[in-house]
Amino acid sequence: MYATIIKTRKLNLGYQAMKKITLGMIGFGTIGSGVVKLLRENGGLIERRLGARLFLKRIADLDITTPRVVPVPPELMTTDAAQIIDDPDTDIVIELMGGYEPARSFILAALANGKHVVTANKALLATYGNEVFMVADRHDVDIRFEASVGGTIPIVKTLKESLVGNQIDSFMAIMNGTSNYILSKMTDEEKPFDVVLKEAQALGFAEADPTFDIEGIDTAHKLAIALSLAYGKRVDIDEIYREGISGISMQDLEFAKEFGYRIKLLALAFSRGDLVEARIHPTMIPVDAMLANVNSNFNAFHIIGSSSGPVFLYGQGAGMMPTASAVISDIIDIARGMLHGVSRLVPYRSLGEDIIDDIRLIPFPEIRTNYYFRFMAADKAGVLSKISGILGEMNISIASVIQKGRKKDGAVPVVMTTHKARERDVREALARIDRLDVVHEPTVLIRIEDERL
Repeated sequence: MYATIIKTRKLNLGYQAMKKITLGMIGFGTIGSGVVKLLRENGGLIERRLGARLFLKRIADLDITTPRVVPVPPELMTTDAAQIIDDPDTDIVIELMGGYEPARSFILAALANGKHVVTANKALLATYGNEVFMVADRHDVDIRFEASVGGTIPIVKTLKESLVGNQIDSFMAIMNGTSNYILSKMTDEEKPFDVVLKEAQALGFAEADPTFDIEGIDTAHKLAIALSLAYGKRVDIDEIYREGISGISMQDLEFAKEFGYRIKLLALAFSRGDLVEARIHPTMIPVDAMLANVNSNFNAFHIIGSSSGPVFLYGQGAGMMPTASAVISDIIDIARGMLHGVSRLVPYRSLGEDIIDDIRLIPFPEIRTNYYFRFMAADKAGVLSKISGILGEMNISIASVIQKGRKKDGAVPVVMTTHKARERDVREALARIDRLDVVHEPTVLIRIEDERL
Protein backbone atom coordinates (compact mmCIF):
# COMPACT_ATOMS: atom_id res chain seq x y z
CA MET A 1 0.00 0.00 0.00
CA TYR A 2 2.79 2.40 0.94
CA ALA A 3 4.64 1.73 -2.31
CA THR A 4 1.44 2.37 -4.25
CA ILE A 5 1.03 5.76 -2.62
CA ILE A 6 4.60 6.69 -3.43
CA LYS A 7 4.17 5.59 -7.04
CA THR A 8 0.96 7.60 -7.39
CA ARG A 9 2.64 10.69 -6.02
CA LYS A 10 5.49 10.35 -8.48
CA LEU A 11 3.05 10.00 -11.33
CA ASN A 12 1.16 13.09 -10.20
CA LEU A 13 4.34 15.11 -9.93
CA GLY A 14 5.39 13.94 -13.35
CA TYR A 15 2.03 15.06 -14.74
CA GLN A 16 2.27 18.45 -13.06
CA ALA A 17 5.78 18.97 -14.39
CA MET A 18 4.27 18.89 -17.88
CA LYS A 19 1.98 21.81 -17.02
CA LYS A 20 2.94 25.40 -17.58
CA ILE A 21 1.81 28.61 -15.90
CA THR A 22 1.78 31.47 -18.41
CA LEU A 23 3.00 34.86 -17.25
CA GLY A 24 2.71 38.31 -18.75
CA MET A 25 4.74 41.21 -17.36
CA ILE A 26 3.93 44.92 -17.61
CA GLY A 27 6.97 47.08 -16.95
CA PHE A 28 10.52 46.11 -17.86
CA GLY A 29 12.67 48.30 -15.65
CA THR A 30 15.05 47.30 -12.89
CA ILE A 31 12.73 44.89 -11.07
CA GLY A 32 11.35 43.44 -14.29
CA SER A 33 14.89 42.73 -15.47
CA GLY A 34 15.53 40.99 -12.17
CA VAL A 35 12.46 38.80 -12.62
CA VAL A 36 13.63 37.70 -16.08
CA LYS A 37 17.14 37.05 -14.77
CA LEU A 38 15.86 34.97 -11.87
CA LEU A 39 13.54 32.92 -14.08
CA ARG A 40 16.45 32.16 -16.38
CA GLU A 41 19.03 31.35 -13.73
CA ASN A 42 16.75 29.39 -11.37
CA GLY A 43 14.14 28.13 -13.81
CA GLY A 44 15.06 24.47 -13.29
CA LEU A 45 15.04 24.82 -9.51
CA ILE A 46 11.67 26.60 -9.59
CA GLU A 47 10.18 23.94 -11.87
CA ARG A 48 11.26 21.15 -9.52
CA ARG A 49 9.88 22.93 -6.46
CA LEU A 50 6.66 23.99 -8.15
CA GLY A 51 6.00 20.91 -10.22
CA ALA A 52 5.26 23.04 -13.27
CA ARG A 53 7.01 25.44 -15.63
CA LEU A 54 6.70 29.21 -15.42
CA PHE A 55 6.49 30.50 -18.99
CA LEU A 56 6.98 34.23 -19.60
CA LYS A 57 5.03 34.78 -22.80
CA ARG A 58 5.03 38.56 -23.18
CA ILE A 59 6.57 41.74 -21.72
CA ALA A 60 4.90 45.12 -22.22
CA ASP A 61 6.75 48.41 -21.88
CA LEU A 62 6.57 51.83 -23.51
CA ASP A 63 10.24 51.52 -24.47
CA ILE A 64 11.03 48.30 -26.29
CA THR A 65 14.18 49.45 -28.09
CA THR A 66 16.59 50.49 -25.31
CA PRO A 67 18.94 47.59 -24.43
CA ARG A 68 18.28 46.09 -20.99
CA VAL A 69 20.78 44.65 -18.54
CA VAL A 70 18.98 41.36 -19.17
CA PRO A 71 18.33 41.11 -22.93
CA VAL A 72 15.25 39.31 -24.25
CA PRO A 73 14.19 38.34 -27.79
CA PRO A 74 12.46 41.24 -29.60
CA GLU A 75 9.38 39.14 -30.28
CA LEU A 76 8.79 38.88 -26.53
CA MET A 77 8.28 42.66 -26.26
CA THR A 78 5.22 44.79 -26.97
CA THR A 79 4.11 48.33 -26.28
CA ASP A 80 0.49 47.19 -25.95
CA ALA A 81 -0.40 45.93 -22.45
CA ALA A 82 -3.73 44.66 -23.80
CA GLN A 83 -1.81 41.85 -25.52
CA ILE A 84 -1.17 40.54 -22.02
CA ILE A 85 -4.37 41.54 -20.23
CA ASP A 86 -6.71 40.24 -22.94
CA ASP A 87 -4.72 37.13 -23.84
CA PRO A 88 -6.77 34.06 -22.74
CA ASP A 89 -3.51 32.13 -22.24
CA THR A 90 -2.19 34.53 -19.60
CA ASP A 91 -2.64 33.07 -16.11
CA ILE A 92 -0.77 35.66 -14.03
CA VAL A 93 -0.16 39.34 -14.82
CA ILE A 94 2.92 40.88 -13.19
CA GLU A 95 2.66 44.66 -12.80
CA LEU A 96 6.06 46.30 -12.27
CA MET A 97 5.64 49.70 -13.91
CA GLY A 98 4.87 51.59 -10.68
CA GLY A 99 2.91 54.81 -10.25
CA TYR A 100 -0.85 55.27 -10.17
CA GLU A 101 -1.90 55.36 -13.81
CA PRO A 102 -2.01 53.47 -16.07
CA ALA A 103 -0.93 50.80 -13.54
CA ARG A 104 -4.27 51.00 -11.71
CA SER A 105 -6.27 50.61 -14.91
CA PHE A 106 -4.12 47.71 -16.09
CA ILE A 107 -4.47 45.85 -12.78
CA LEU A 108 -8.23 46.38 -12.60
CA ALA A 109 -8.64 45.20 -16.21
CA ALA A 110 -6.52 42.10 -15.57
CA LEU A 111 -8.53 41.21 -12.47
CA ALA A 112 -11.80 41.76 -14.33
CA ASN A 113 -10.53 39.38 -17.03
CA GLY A 114 -10.01 36.67 -14.42
CA LYS A 115 -6.22 37.02 -14.27
CA HIS A 116 -4.31 36.64 -11.05
CA VAL A 117 -2.02 39.63 -10.36
CA VAL A 118 1.38 40.09 -8.72
CA THR A 119 2.50 43.66 -8.08
CA ALA A 120 5.27 45.55 -6.31
CA ASN A 121 3.35 48.82 -6.49
CA LYS A 122 3.21 50.12 -2.91
CA ALA A 123 1.97 53.61 -3.80
CA LEU A 124 -0.95 52.19 -5.77
CA LEU A 125 -1.99 49.72 -3.06
CA ALA A 126 -1.64 52.28 -0.28
CA THR A 127 -3.84 54.73 -2.18
CA TYR A 128 -6.23 52.55 -4.22
CA GLY A 129 -5.90 49.22 -2.43
CA ASN A 130 -9.51 49.18 -1.24
CA GLU A 131 -10.75 49.39 -4.83
CA VAL A 132 -8.22 46.86 -6.14
CA PHE A 133 -8.98 44.27 -3.47
CA MET A 134 -12.73 44.70 -3.95
CA VAL A 135 -12.43 44.01 -7.69
CA ALA A 136 -10.16 41.00 -7.10
CA ASP A 137 -12.66 39.65 -4.58
CA ARG A 138 -15.58 40.16 -6.96
CA HIS A 139 -13.85 38.17 -9.72
CA ASP A 140 -12.54 35.46 -7.38
CA VAL A 141 -8.89 35.91 -8.32
CA ASP A 142 -5.75 36.42 -6.28
CA ILE A 143 -3.52 39.45 -5.95
CA ARG A 144 -0.15 39.21 -4.23
CA PHE A 145 2.17 42.05 -3.24
CA GLU A 146 5.06 40.80 -1.09
CA ALA A 147 7.54 42.98 -2.98
CA SER A 148 5.61 46.17 -2.17
CA VAL A 149 6.85 46.23 1.45
CA GLY A 150 10.38 45.42 2.52
CA GLY A 151 11.76 44.08 -0.76
CA THR A 152 13.03 40.56 -0.15
CA ILE A 153 11.94 40.52 3.52
CA PRO A 154 8.80 38.33 3.86
CA ILE A 155 6.90 40.80 6.02
CA VAL A 156 3.60 40.42 4.13
CA LYS A 157 3.57 36.64 4.62
CA THR A 158 4.66 37.01 8.21
CA LEU A 159 1.76 39.29 9.08
CA LYS A 160 -0.88 37.46 7.00
CA GLU A 161 0.18 33.90 7.76
CA SER A 162 2.90 33.28 10.34
CA LEU A 163 1.43 35.63 12.97
CA VAL A 164 -2.22 35.23 11.97
CA GLY A 165 -3.10 33.85 15.43
CA ASN A 166 -1.63 36.86 17.22
CA GLN A 167 -2.83 40.28 18.18
CA ILE A 168 -0.01 42.55 16.96
CA ASP A 169 0.91 44.53 20.06
CA SER A 170 3.60 46.63 18.41
CA PHE A 171 5.26 47.15 15.04
CA MET A 172 8.49 49.13 14.63
CA ALA A 173 10.30 49.19 11.32
CA ILE A 174 12.99 50.76 9.18
CA MET A 175 11.24 50.70 5.80
CA ASN A 176 13.27 53.04 3.62
CA GLY A 177 16.83 52.17 2.66
CA THR A 178 17.68 55.64 1.35
CA SER A 179 16.88 57.39 4.61
CA ASN A 180 18.60 54.68 6.61
CA TYR A 181 21.73 54.96 4.48
CA ILE A 182 21.81 58.74 4.95
CA LEU A 183 21.33 58.62 8.74
CA SER A 184 23.88 55.80 9.09
CA LYS A 185 26.53 57.73 7.16
CA MET A 186 25.81 60.97 9.01
CA THR A 187 26.15 59.17 12.35
CA ASP A 188 29.17 56.99 11.66
CA GLU A 189 31.19 59.24 9.35
CA GLU A 190 30.05 62.62 10.72
CA LYS A 191 29.11 63.95 7.30
CA PRO A 192 26.30 66.52 6.89
CA PHE A 193 22.96 65.64 5.30
CA ASP A 194 23.56 67.35 1.95
CA VAL A 195 26.90 65.63 1.41
CA VAL A 196 25.57 62.15 2.22
CA LEU A 197 22.48 62.69 0.05
CA LYS A 198 24.70 63.41 -2.96
CA GLU A 199 26.73 60.27 -2.23
CA ALA A 200 23.52 58.22 -2.02
CA GLN A 201 22.38 59.60 -5.37
CA ALA A 202 25.74 58.80 -6.97
CA LEU A 203 25.50 55.21 -5.69
CA GLY A 204 21.93 54.80 -6.90
CA PHE A 205 20.50 54.54 -3.37
CA ALA A 206 18.59 57.82 -3.82
CA GLU A 207 16.60 59.20 -6.74
CA ALA A 208 17.43 62.50 -8.45
CA ASP A 209 14.34 63.82 -6.62
CA PRO A 210 14.64 62.12 -3.20
CA THR A 211 11.48 63.66 -1.71
CA PHE A 212 9.50 60.41 -1.43
CA ASP A 213 12.35 58.80 0.52
CA ILE A 214 13.64 61.54 2.80
CA GLU A 215 10.23 62.99 3.67
CA GLY A 216 8.77 59.64 4.68
CA ILE A 217 6.25 59.32 1.83
CA ASP A 218 7.64 55.97 0.67
CA THR A 219 7.56 54.74 4.28
CA ALA A 220 3.96 55.92 4.64
CA HIS A 221 2.90 53.85 1.62
CA LYS A 222 4.51 50.76 3.13
CA LEU A 223 3.15 51.36 6.62
CA ALA A 224 -0.39 51.77 5.28
CA ILE A 225 -0.12 48.32 3.68
CA ALA A 226 1.46 46.79 6.79
CA LEU A 227 -1.25 48.22 9.04
CA SER A 228 -3.97 46.67 6.90
CA LEU A 229 -2.26 43.28 7.27
CA ALA A 230 -1.43 43.56 10.97
CA TYR A 231 -4.90 44.65 12.02
CA GLY A 232 -7.12 43.44 9.16
CA LYS A 233 -8.37 46.96 8.51
CA ARG A 234 -8.79 49.42 5.67
CA VAL A 235 -6.34 52.30 6.08
CA ASP A 236 -6.52 55.92 4.94
CA ILE A 237 -2.89 56.86 4.31
CA ASP A 238 -3.66 60.55 4.91
CA GLU A 239 -4.45 59.77 8.57
CA ILE A 240 -0.91 58.55 9.29
CA TYR A 241 1.35 61.23 10.79
CA ARG A 242 4.53 61.60 8.75
CA GLU A 243 7.77 63.51 9.29
CA GLY A 244 11.01 63.15 7.29
CA ILE A 245 14.72 63.36 8.02
CA SER A 246 15.75 66.52 6.16
CA GLY A 247 15.78 68.51 9.41
CA ILE A 248 18.18 66.20 11.25
CA SER A 249 21.47 68.00 12.01
CA MET A 250 24.92 66.77 12.97
CA GLN A 251 24.47 68.54 16.30
CA ASP A 252 21.43 66.44 17.17
CA LEU A 253 23.15 63.23 16.09
CA GLU A 254 26.03 64.07 18.45
CA PHE A 255 23.69 64.75 21.35
CA ALA A 256 21.87 61.50 20.59
CA LYS A 257 25.18 59.67 21.04
CA GLU A 258 25.71 61.34 24.40
CA PHE A 259 22.32 60.10 25.57
CA GLY A 260 23.10 56.60 24.29
CA TYR A 261 20.83 56.75 21.23
CA ARG A 262 20.94 56.48 17.45
CA ILE A 263 18.44 58.26 15.21
CA LYS A 264 16.42 56.20 12.70
CA LEU A 265 13.44 56.99 10.51
CA LEU A 266 10.91 54.60 12.03
CA ALA A 267 7.43 53.47 11.12
CA LEU A 268 5.63 52.79 14.40
CA ALA A 269 2.33 51.16 15.25
CA PHE A 270 0.93 50.14 18.63
CA SER A 271 -2.30 48.41 19.55
CA ARG A 272 -4.27 50.54 22.04
CA GLY A 273 -7.39 48.51 22.71
CA ASP A 274 -9.86 49.16 19.90
CA LEU A 275 -7.59 51.90 18.50
CA VAL A 276 -4.20 51.87 16.79
CA GLU A 277 -1.43 54.41 17.19
CA ALA A 278 0.49 54.87 13.94
CA ARG A 279 3.21 57.38 13.04
CA ILE A 280 6.37 57.91 10.99
CA HIS A 281 9.19 60.19 12.11
CA PRO A 282 12.88 60.33 13.04
CA THR A 283 13.23 58.50 16.34
CA MET A 284 15.95 58.14 18.94
CA ILE A 285 16.36 54.54 20.06
CA PRO A 286 18.92 52.99 22.44
CA VAL A 287 22.20 52.01 20.80
CA ASP A 288 21.82 48.42 22.01
CA ALA A 289 18.41 48.00 20.34
CA MET A 290 18.42 45.70 17.32
CA LEU A 291 16.89 48.34 15.06
CA ALA A 292 19.61 50.82 16.07
CA ASN A 293 22.17 48.50 14.51
CA VAL A 294 20.45 48.18 11.14
CA ASN A 295 22.61 50.37 8.94
CA SER A 296 23.36 51.32 5.33
CA ASN A 297 20.44 50.66 2.98
CA PHE A 298 19.02 47.68 4.89
CA ASN A 299 15.45 47.40 6.18
CA ALA A 300 14.21 45.66 9.33
CA PHE A 301 10.98 44.92 11.17
CA HIS A 302 10.55 44.38 14.91
CA ILE A 303 7.12 42.96 15.69
CA ILE A 304 5.69 41.86 19.03
CA GLY A 305 2.78 39.45 18.84
CA SER A 306 0.53 38.63 21.77
CA SER A 307 1.60 34.97 21.68
CA SER A 308 4.74 34.94 19.53
CA GLY A 309 6.63 37.56 21.48
CA PRO A 310 9.31 39.50 19.60
CA VAL A 311 9.92 38.72 15.91
CA PHE A 312 12.75 40.41 14.02
CA LEU A 313 13.11 40.40 10.22
CA TYR A 314 16.12 41.93 8.44
CA GLY A 315 17.31 42.17 4.87
CA GLN A 316 17.50 44.11 1.62
CA GLY A 317 14.44 46.32 1.26
CA ALA A 318 15.03 47.18 -2.40
CA GLY A 319 17.24 46.39 -5.37
CA MET A 320 16.84 44.39 -8.55
CA MET A 321 17.37 40.83 -7.35
CA PRO A 322 16.03 41.06 -3.77
CA THR A 323 12.76 42.56 -5.03
CA ALA A 324 12.58 40.09 -7.91
CA SER A 325 12.93 37.29 -5.37
CA ALA A 326 9.77 38.50 -3.61
CA VAL A 327 7.90 38.78 -6.93
CA ILE A 328 8.81 35.21 -7.87
CA SER A 329 7.68 34.02 -4.44
CA ASP A 330 4.24 35.51 -5.06
CA ILE A 331 4.05 33.97 -8.53
CA ILE A 332 4.87 30.53 -7.13
CA ASP A 333 2.27 30.88 -4.36
CA ILE A 334 -0.45 31.63 -6.91
CA ALA A 335 0.80 28.90 -9.26
CA ARG A 336 0.71 26.28 -6.47
CA GLY A 337 -2.90 27.16 -5.82
CA MET A 338 -3.74 26.90 -9.51
CA LEU A 339 -2.17 23.44 -9.75
CA HIS A 340 -4.44 22.24 -6.93
CA GLY A 341 -7.53 24.09 -8.11
CA VAL A 342 -7.38 26.51 -5.19
CA SER A 343 -7.57 30.30 -5.34
CA ARG A 344 -7.37 32.89 -2.56
CA LEU A 345 -6.57 30.42 0.18
CA VAL A 346 -5.12 33.36 2.15
CA PRO A 347 -7.16 36.60 2.36
CA TYR A 348 -5.64 39.68 0.78
CA ARG A 349 -5.52 41.57 4.09
CA SER A 350 -5.70 38.99 6.90
CA LEU A 351 -9.52 39.21 6.93
CA GLY A 352 -11.98 38.52 4.14
CA GLU A 353 -13.06 41.57 2.15
CA ASP A 354 -16.68 40.96 3.25
CA ILE A 355 -15.90 41.58 6.92
CA ILE A 356 -12.95 43.99 6.85
CA ASP A 357 -13.67 47.43 8.32
CA ASP A 358 -11.92 50.78 8.74
CA ILE A 359 -9.00 51.21 11.08
CA ARG A 360 -9.45 53.70 13.93
CA LEU A 361 -6.24 55.63 14.51
CA ILE A 362 -5.52 57.64 17.64
CA PRO A 363 -5.32 61.32 16.65
CA PHE A 364 -1.65 62.24 16.60
CA PRO A 365 -1.98 65.13 19.11
CA GLU A 366 -3.17 62.56 21.68
CA ILE A 367 -0.23 60.14 21.43
CA ARG A 368 2.14 59.85 24.38
CA THR A 369 5.87 59.20 24.04
CA ASN A 370 9.26 60.47 25.20
CA TYR A 371 10.95 63.51 23.68
CA TYR A 372 14.31 65.11 22.99
CA PHE A 373 14.38 68.92 22.90
CA ARG A 374 17.23 71.19 21.84
CA PHE A 375 16.81 74.84 22.75
CA MET A 376 19.25 77.51 21.53
CA ALA A 377 19.05 79.83 24.51
CA ALA A 378 20.81 82.91 25.82
CA ASP A 379 23.78 82.16 28.02
CA LYS A 380 22.49 83.83 31.18
CA ALA A 381 21.11 82.92 34.58
CA GLY A 382 17.48 81.89 34.89
CA VAL A 383 17.01 80.60 31.35
CA LEU A 384 16.81 76.94 32.35
CA SER A 385 14.33 77.85 35.07
CA LYS A 386 12.03 79.62 32.58
CA ILE A 387 12.10 76.71 30.16
CA SER A 388 11.57 74.01 32.78
CA GLY A 389 8.82 76.08 34.38
CA ILE A 390 6.75 76.10 31.19
CA LEU A 391 7.36 72.38 30.68
CA GLY A 392 6.21 71.70 34.23
CA GLU A 393 3.02 73.73 33.72
CA MET A 394 2.22 71.48 30.74
CA ASN A 395 2.83 68.27 32.73
CA ILE A 396 6.07 67.48 30.90
CA SER A 397 8.59 65.85 33.23
CA ILE A 398 12.31 66.25 32.45
CA ALA A 399 14.39 63.04 32.50
CA SER A 400 17.86 64.53 31.82
CA VAL A 401 19.59 67.77 30.79
CA ILE A 402 22.82 68.61 28.95
CA GLN A 403 24.10 72.17 28.58
CA LYS A 404 27.45 72.90 26.96
CA GLY A 405 29.15 74.70 24.10
CA ARG A 406 28.74 78.32 23.02
CA LYS A 407 27.72 79.90 19.75
CA LYS A 408 29.23 83.15 18.49
CA ASP A 409 26.03 85.08 19.15
CA GLY A 410 26.05 84.05 22.78
CA ALA A 411 23.42 81.31 22.50
CA VAL A 412 24.12 77.85 23.90
CA PRO A 413 22.36 74.56 23.28
CA VAL A 414 20.23 73.36 26.18
CA VAL A 415 19.26 69.75 25.56
CA MET A 416 16.64 67.74 27.45
CA THR A 417 14.97 64.38 27.34
CA THR A 418 11.57 63.80 28.91
CA HIS A 419 9.46 61.12 30.46
CA LYS A 420 6.28 60.24 28.54
CA ALA A 421 4.25 63.28 27.60
CA ARG A 422 1.29 64.05 25.36
CA GLU A 423 2.04 65.45 21.89
CA ARG A 424 -0.58 68.18 22.25
CA ASP A 425 0.97 69.40 25.51
CA VAL A 426 4.48 69.29 24.03
CA ARG A 427 3.43 71.37 21.03
CA GLU A 428 1.81 74.00 23.20
CA ALA A 429 4.78 74.15 25.59
CA LEU A 430 7.30 74.57 22.76
CA ALA A 431 5.20 77.29 21.15
CA ARG A 432 5.32 79.22 24.44
CA ILE A 433 9.03 78.58 24.95
CA ASP A 434 9.92 79.70 21.42
CA ARG A 435 8.25 83.05 22.13
CA LEU A 436 10.64 83.73 25.02
CA ASP A 437 13.16 86.47 24.25
CA VAL A 438 15.94 84.26 25.65
CA VAL A 439 15.33 81.54 23.03
CA HIS A 440 17.10 82.39 19.75
CA GLU A 441 15.90 79.64 17.39
CA PRO A 442 12.88 77.35 16.99
CA THR A 443 13.20 74.38 19.30
CA VAL A 444 14.27 71.06 17.75
CA LEU A 445 12.03 68.13 18.72
CA ILE A 446 12.86 64.45 18.14
CA ARG A 447 10.73 61.69 19.62
CA ILE A 448 12.28 58.86 21.65
CA GLU A 449 11.28 55.20 21.97
CA ASP A 450 12.95 53.93 25.15
CA GLU A 451 11.16 51.69 27.63
CA ARG A 452 13.66 52.71 30.34
CA LEU A 453 12.37 56.29 30.49
